[in-house]
Amino acid sequence: MLNWIWMGMIVVGVIVAALLDQLTGANGIVEGMFSMIKVGVVNIVIPLSAIMMLWLGIMRLAELSGAIQALSRFVRPVMSRLFPQVPDDHPAMSAMVMNMAANMLGLGNAATPLGLKAMQHLDELNPNKGTATNAMCAFLAINTSSVTLIPATAIGLLAAQGIAEPYAIVGTTIGATLCSTVVAILAVKTFERMPIFNRVSAVSGTAEEAEKEGDTQSRKISGRGKVILVTVFVVFAGILFLEMFPEKRIAIQESLGLREVAIQLDAEGASLEEEDLDKTRTMGQRALSAISVAAIPFVLVFFIVFAALKRIPVYEEFVEGAKEGWNVAVRIMPFIVAMLAALAILRNSGALFLFQNLLRPVLDLIQFPAELVPMALMRPLSGSGSQGVLVEILTNEGISETIKYTAATMFGSTETTFYVLAVYFGSVAVRKTRHALAAGLCADLAGVIAAVIICRAMFG
Repeated sequence: MLNWIWMGMIVVGVIVAALLDQLTGANGIVEGMFSMIKVGVVNIVIPLSAIMMLWLGIMRLAELSGAIQALSRFVRPVMSRLFPQVPDDHPAMSAMVMNMAANMLGLGNAATPLGLKAMQHLDELNPNKGTATNAMCAFLAINTSSVTLIPATAIGLLAAQGIAEPYAIVGTTIGATLCSTVVAILAVKTFERMPIFNRVSAVSGTAEEAEKEGDTQSRKISGRGKVILVTVFVVFAGILFLEMFPEKRIAIQESLGLREVAIQLDAEGASLEEEDLDKTRTMGQRALSAISVAAIPFVLVFFIVFAALKRIPVYEEFVEGAKEGWNVAVRIMPFIVAMLAALAILRNSGALFLFQNLLRPVLDLIQFPAELVPMALMRPLSGSGSQGVLVEILTNEGISETIKYTAATMFGSTETTFYVLAVYFGSVAVRKTRHALAAGLCADLAGVIAAVIICRAMFG
């Protein structure tokens, strides 16, 4: 399916561009295509490779120490039902758990490398290399619709434009992503039974195929080591407290004589004696925001300390895991270039604008705000493009705040499905994606509809 869609995007884009005189020029499809693929390699792949080196190194420590396997036991009953083809003790299960947790907290920089690692492990169970398995399709459908607790980017854009109560979209985003996740699961389980998507035999995996990690997991942590781990959790709790109550942090800085230093290090943020935004936020919103800020430092420290207590050479093993980052980046680069080139042609040709006008009568009939059509169309295609659309909506004084909240909720509760499929499947050289795209688009549609309904109910 992806082959036909990719070709159709290019062909339709070129035809429309020719009709609208958008073949060349500053905003033409040729200039847009070359600009976009340059952005894809320079601004996406290279930075992503560096981030992947970091997180794949940490993942290796977490796997060797047995930390992820221990954490995954808590969600094993649910994961076993969602991914029956994956053995409970396979590393793919643990990597998927970590990826979903990172997505929920809005930690995109951590979620992508963890997701790529999960795809590599899922490919180990794939008897038909190059063709997506049911588990791969289910993982990507859930990944693109994952429940989001902190839509950090959307909140930041709302705050930057002076929109009142930017944290108000936390609740609407959670509700919309819950709907999209449920639809994603139902869609992927339904599509995998359809003959049109099931021309390849079902995937099976056995525990014997699972990756063996040696005897490092069986090493016991001493009593002193347990005290160290408890200390790590106590420090993390302290960090959460300071993030939730910045006025307490200012008081501690003043008592220790560190206030001037803090102001010098962060002239804008640390010098704010009055946190008006924080005072308007509920305790739940403060807690979610604090967890989002402190989660990455805690994960880094916890897994490194835990692995060290298991007598694992943390530096050496981290480097071994990080080596995979560049190799994965090189593998996904052609897929990113191919997808971004097609997206640039489709966007710069004016095809999306024409499609929006064609849909307008139907949208008026179902009372879907026409101002949100560009966001609904752009979001599955391009992250930067949809962010630009969101900024345009937020800066338009003629648009109501309800529409602005809805657009921000749509941005936070949906995903760039085409980009995600290109990156994740490209990392394991899967070209036959089966029903993954259909399920992902169903989830996106559900997220868009849910965002409109929920925001209309909450904001009027």
